[in-house]
Amino acid sequence: MDWLPVSSPPAILAALSGIGAFFFWLERRTGWRLFHYLPPLIFIYLTPVVLSNSGVLPTASPVYDQMSRLVLPMMLVLLLLKVNIGGAVRVLGRGVGVMLFGTLGVMVGAPIGLLLVKPWLGPDAWKAFGVLAGSWIGGTGNMAAVSEMIDAGGAEFGLAVLGDSTIYVIWLPILLGSKKFADRFARFSGVEPERLERMEAAIAAERVEARPPGTADLLSLLCVAFAAMAAAEFIATLLPEFQPYLSAGTWRILLITTIGIGLSFTPLSRLPGSHELGMALVYLFVARMGAMAEIDRAASQAVPFLIGSAVWIFIHGAFCLLGAKLLRVDVHTAAIASAANIGGAASASVVASHHQESLVPASILMALMGYAVGNFAAYFTALLCWWVSG
Repeated sequence: MDWLPVSSPPAILAALSGIGAFFFWLERRTGWRLFHYLPPLIFIYLTPVVLSNSGVLPTASPVYDQMSRLVLPMMLVLLLLKVNIGGAVRVLGRGVGVMLFGTLGVMVGAPIGLLLVKPWLGPDAWKAFGVLAGSWIGGTGNMAAVSEMIDAGGAEFGLAVLGDSTIYVIWLPILLGSKKFADRFARFSGVEPERLERMEAAIAAERVEARPPGTADLLSLLCVAFAAMAAAEFIATLLPEFQPYLSAGTWRILLITTIGIGLSFTPLSRLPGSHELGMALVYLFVARMGAMAEIDRAASQAVPFLIGSAVWIFIHGAFCLLGAKLLRVDVHTAAIASAANIGGAASASVVASHHQESLVPASILMALMGYAVGNFAAYFTALLCWWVSG
């Protein structure tokens, strides 16, 4: 049977959104443990890769450019609306510091990992490290944002997805298994015995009842997102550009991130549905990146990139241990802090439910903190990688 190519913008959007919806439906319908280790993100990215490299989807289309201009900033605003910096500090206390140590470990580890394997990578491989830094500091939304900020191609984004999924399979069991060493870790870090009780009390004080979004809520979210995008675009045109990678587009994403964080301190943060709508747009954008990927370029650099990523993740882990020791934090909080960096909200929740069920709300707060700092820190990390790449 001959496959008909999908070329019109509505058909492309239908295909990409349908791929995302299918794999989330499959995860929910089957409950396969496979999705604990290979989340839907991997399949949502890889399926368009296969379809575009076999000629079913185009690798270039005007609709991809419009998605970069509209979908990406909209998803950032929607995700950042739910960042609760004050609540995270009140609940997690010094745990926020451990997460920031982990973030610093990602920033330091990226150029070190790149230096070790640079001879076997292409000249643009630093972009793959920068994109992966976005995921490992914030989450998938930051990963997509940083890819646009540094003009990463489909091959570099593909390497980042490969590194993200492969290292996740290795790192998640380590974080889950760390629960067995809670007593020894407490002696190592000198944590106070009553720390967990204080966190649980703070979580109860921060808890609010969620309600399903209504039509007015969704229209309000769209208005907020479009208004923030318009403001960011206007201000970006007034700012100077600096080479190599501080263009008007980069300014636009940094500004939209700043505006989104600012809006999280207003009553607009209480609008329901922003996170769900934002994540839907994230996965649509990831499918778009998959459709643009050139599989041959990514495959030839996969092994050295994974070696560099493995070195990188253990540097991150060492920084998390250092932070836990200096700030006297328990193993549960340290594991959640690392998961919030490396895997985002979903992974942080999995680790928290395994360590201590009552810490799940705190884990989500910590992961949302990553959204706030991810674009800034990962962009700086990408520039460090560009510098060491020569």
